[in-house]
Amino acid sequence: MEFDFLPKLPKSNLDDRSFKDLVEECILRIPRYCPEWTNHNPGDPGITLIELFAWLTDQMLLRFNQIPRRNYVAFLELLGIRLNPPTPARCELTFYLTTAQPAEVRIPFATEVATVRTETEEAVIFTTDNELVIGNPQIKHLLIAYIEEETPQHLRDRTPNNRQWDNLEETFLFEEVTPGNCFYLVLEDPENSIAGNVIAITFKGEAATTTGINPDDPPRQWEAWNGLNWQPILRIKDDDKTKGFSFSDITQPLDGADVVLHLPQQLPQTDFGTSFAGQWIRCVYTYPNETQPSYSRSPSIVGLEIRSIGGAVNATQCIRVEDEFLGISNGKPGQSFELQSTPILDRIREQQEHIEIRLPDGDIQDWSEVPNFGASTPDDRHYTIDAQTGTVQFGPLVREPSQIRFLTQERSQIQAVGRIIRHENLDARNFAYIQPQTTANNHSVVLDRQYGKVPPIGSEIYLLAYRTGGGSWGNVQAEKITVLKNSLPYVKSVINYRPAYGGTDAESLDEAVIRVPEMLRTRESAVIPEDFERVAKTAAQRAVARVHALTRPEQTTAGIVRLLVVPKKVDVDNFDFQRGMKPDEYFDLSPQLKTEILEYMSDRKPLGVQVKLEEPEYVGVSVETEVFLEPQYNNPRDQEIIRSQLLTALYRFLNPLVGGLAHQGWELGRCVYPSDIFAVCRQISGVRYLGAVKLYSLRKFDGDWFRADIPELEIDPGPLGLACSWDDHHPQLPSAHIIEFRD
Repeated sequence: MEFDFLPKLPKSNLDDRSFKDLVEECILRIPRYCPEWTNHNPGDPGITLIELFAWLTDQMLLRFNQIPRRNYVAFLELLGIRLNPPTPARCELTFYLTTAQPAEVRIPFATEVATVRTETEEAVIFTTDNELVIGNPQIKHLLIAYIEEETPQHLRDRTPNNRQWDNLEETFLFEEVTPGNCFYLVLEDPENSIAGNVIAITFKGEAATTTGINPDDPPRQWEAWNGLNWQPILRIKDDDKTKGFSFSDITQPLDGADVVLHLPQQLPQTDFGTSFAGQWIRCVYTYPNETQPSYSRSPSIVGLEIRSIGGAVNATQCIRVEDEFLGISNGKPGQSFELQSTPILDRIREQQEHIEIRLPDGDIQDWSEVPNFGASTPDDRHYTIDAQTGTVQFGPLVREPSQIRFLTQERSQIQAVGRIIRHENLDARNFAYIQPQTTANNHSVVLDRQYGKVPPIGSEIYLLAYRTGGGSWGNVQAEKITVLKNSLPYVKSVINYRPAYGGTDAESLDEAVIRVPEMLRTRESAVIPEDFERVAKTAAQRAVARVHALTRPEQTTAGIVRLLVVPKKVDVDNFDFQRGMKPDEYFDLSPQLKTEILEYMSDRKPLGVQVKLEEPEYVGVSVETEVFLEPQYNNPRDQEIIRSQLLTALYRFLNPLVGGLAHQGWELGRCVYPSDIFAVCRQISGVRYLGAVKLYSLRKFDGDWFRADIPELEIDPGPLGLACSWDDHHPQLPSAHIIEFRD
């Protein structure tokens, strides 16, 4: 067996004889053992037999110099290695109601939704991870602000005294009609159940109001506060039937038009230190681009209504099996049972995914899953599950010959007179029971140790629930999961607006062979800098993108390990990079994440070593450049398409998660050069060449960002720095990239 990816060490040849050597050796032995055999020609039948057995021996020697694959697998089994099961794909499903309901609508936990089954492809089934509650939101406050703030403070209350939202006096939505103006809607729900809801807000205003904007491209942005930052909630432009509050499609005066918003699943109640508590959403008047007309006057409304028309919930590619009967216990150690469906996904005890033993006397016991029985005592209700094969194993009984141990104990008790004191009852704290010696002439004693409790005889064994599924085939495209497996009251349709991601196939033996050397080197302990990086990332794999351990002498202190952590808060495969990622929103190291990493590393680092988690020094980069296009692309429509492509490419390139030359995140301490910008922009189809490229740095001091006044030849983030770029439409901080087209 050969693994081409393992190191090749010099190996001794245990027997280097060839087929020819074996034949010659046998022929040389003929005169000694069979002198009457004198015909040694190749045609002689005896020579044919010699050649046959020489060939068989040569094949045996070939295997003699190799390790059989079975032996290697047995070695992995001794190490306790198990092949990792497949991981399931995940996505967000959006359910829509037939019509808004007066009472809340509940989508049950473990609701199954699938793709369309065809003649050549089986349906891929997804199961909801939680119960979805589609509530009844209400508008609590209408607030207006002159500038958009991360933490709203300067607010003016426009809430009517009688809370009659459907019949307002004329209310202007923007204070002074300048970019940055915004208005807030503070929502509430009696059952606090509107997180993840799809809401429709009906704005009533005069038909075809002249506001100066292009109704098909209004300069506004809808956002909701998810507890960490303001998250965009308008999915597509067509969801805004008001056309930027111009009401251009309304035919009758004072008719209403809907804005359909998708609230985030994390929608906490907050008050931002004000007297307005609830769930906050806002609409911001953004800075118009070159082709976007501005508001000439503030839009106004005379009525507001709100209702929930659907909701979103996370789902996993799996099928949930409930209350499966495994069998009846025979009362013997080491029993095993087979599940009907495989492979098995990770069990979640909070969702009742564990074994229940129903005793003959009617009592019910909950048992716990463990990775192995190494620390299980005879009274522990433990079991193991092989996720690949679906085998459920209960604790075994191990018989341990211990003659040497008992003889050593006897010799240690020899007194000065030479008399041996025999102890009949030795310490058996770690053993289920001791079976005494059975023969008078044999001093050996067999110790029987039970690892884990044995289910009593006659007990019925049930696995209350488990999930089966996983694999790369679950990574389906957007808008493919549309089939409800069971009808739900008031539910009209379901869809996934984003692709499912994260599904991987089961681990192969070759992949396990690659994984084992690293595991054997340090197990889970952190010793060298690379170990600390690996363990810190393992502590929160889904929430941490990169970890860098500082190793330079000027960066380190004795007894302290400094780790720079880059969090991962979004799915980069589905993220829209049109505005980049602001470090304050996407890369801040939260106290919860710090605590999670430090608690995980506390038992995996040397004693006396202190781990210090820090953020890299993020340095913003703003690019100004002139772009010359090929003649066939030099028209307004193609220019806007290419502008969008250039901005997306630059924001992706100057990004700590997906940037850099290898697309694995901008390298720590690497400078940004104009040549980098040339290389990125030249990859866009239609770009002929670039003119002058100016680089402006944005650095943070005392919690505030400042932009350099003059361009720099190169931007050096420093040894602890990471380059990034973003556009937050800040009036005093122009952080966006600026692209100008030249003929």
